[in-house]
Amino acid sequence: MIEFLETSVHYEGAKHSVFAPASFTLDAGALHLVVGPTGAGKTTLLGLMNGHVPHFTGGRVDGDVRVRGRSIRDFRPRDFADLVGVVRQNPRAGFVADTVEHEIAYAMENLGFSRAAMHERVGHLLEQLDLGELRLRKLQTLSGGQAQRVAIAAALSASPSVLVLDEPTSGLDPEAAASVVAILEDLVAHHDVTVIVSEHRLERIIGNASSVVVVEGGMVSQGNPQHAMAEASVIPPIVELGRALDWSPLPLTVAVARPYADELKLTLAPRRPLPRRTSAEAPIAVLDQATVSFGASNALLNIDVEVRPREVTALVGHNGAGKSTFLGLLCGLVSTSSGRVLVGGVDPLSLDPLALVRRVGLIPQDPGLLLYSSSVERELTEADRDGGLEPGTTAAWFSQFQPTVEGSRHPRDLSEGQRLCLALAIVMASSPPLLLLDEPTCGLDNHAKEHLGVVLGELAERGTAIVLASHDVEFIATVADRVIELDRGVLVSAWPARSRPTSRMTFTSQMQELLGSPEWLTAKEVIDAVRGTS
Repeated sequence: MIEFLETSVHYEGAKHSVFAPASFTLDAGALHLVVGPTGAGKTTLLGLMNGHVPHFTGGRVDGDVRVRGRSIRDFRPRDFADLVGVVRQNPRAGFVADTVEHEIAYAMENLGFSRAAMHERVGHLLEQLDLGELRLRKLQTLSGGQAQRVAIAAALSASPSVLVLDEPTSGLDPEAAASVVAILEDLVAHHDVTVIVSEHRLERIIGNASSVVVVEGGMVSQGNPQHAMAEASVIPPIVELGRALDWSPLPLTVAVARPYADELKLTLAPRRPLPRRTSAEAPIAVLDQATVSFGASNALLNIDVEVRPREVTALVGHNGAGKSTFLGLLCGLVSTSSGRVLVGGVDPLSLDPLALVRRVGLIPQDPGLLLYSSSVERELTEADRDGGLEPGTTAAWFSQFQPTVEGSRHPRDLSEGQRLCLALAIVMASSPPLLLLDEPTCGLDNHAKEHLGVVLGELAERGTAIVLASHDVEFIATVADRVIELDRGVLVSAWPARSRPTSRMTFTSQMQELLGSPEWLTAKEVIDAVRGTS
């Protein structure tokens, strides 16, 4: 179906090829998972499958890629439109129409479908992806999960036999992500679509994969999921645990690992994980009966929360629950309809921009909003100048996250994860006492997330108050001292991280699910306890 024939890619100005010549075949009618560290070349690999690389991105391709016999050397991306559907990392960025119906029909219009055929195909896709009620909705009003399903429908509109998706669940809550994965599984099982997915949150999809392509260290390899997970560096927590404890066969999901759980519980019974941070200091930020209304609907309703120094507070909830609005209140981007918000004892809306950024740092969902220079090096230099910092301060932060990124590269040419790391460095270099992060792990691999967790922990130990909104349950399990759950603008619960009931399965980590206990949050904690190092 899809053949890589001694394929490699070299971009102008880069010292090395993205990866060494690779040869493998992706079979038809299967789900293939692409994994690897941030910046390893996964997006480049996906782009080769419809000629986006090199025809749009530039660079030199050696070898060849053929999709159902069509070579990317002889065909351009438009010539693959009937064969390969693509859903990019940020689906909203790819929307070209105003409404759901028109977005789904757009590709068919370009391919010359008749009006009757378009109407029939749109209706079929709306039903297949459970979008019927959204047919006439404006795209900007959709939740993250709804937008992702519309992007998939649009990619399928021309009835391609191949669907390529780049990080399709990264911005989705667990339930919305499960819905998208179920759609992909159905496409493979009942519609004979070949699905290729690049994903970092492997716990969400590894159990559905027929094969895994590992892009790592300048090399590309392909194998069955168990063999790939036995060697790869980007792995889900249950695989991390299974590898450390020599479980054989290696379980890829919690369900498959359950036979090991009883013995593991007995081993852990006399042990307790290390406590998370608790702060008795005066709060740095307070939401007092804070309500935010947009028209007749409430984005937040009567929220009472205190944010304290030396704690990492995680906001969880479904897409549209109010998490981003919560962060917007704290940084002066959103005003209350009633109630009040204080940061350092003052209303953030009363502060001028310079005074505000010295109190609050925000990493938005789209970190590219903080980037405006023509190269990484200039971004880092100008961040030092704008913040009144010693030269090299921001660069030192960035090198902790992405030590191999060349300073001459344009920020728009970086991967999503690399752009996030650059924005993190710019904000963190000023060490604001209150740090806000909106979905900070989108596009980050395990190692980058682990390092981010260490950095956030160090900042908290030094006195920073940190609030992060995230759907990444495993990252929250690693870093959070306290968890606040929002649902349709209402505060549902606020718990210390190790006390949150595991009955709330939607936001439960794999270790909590396996052991049925709120205490054990991460694979590392369990592994250290079993080995007697905690």
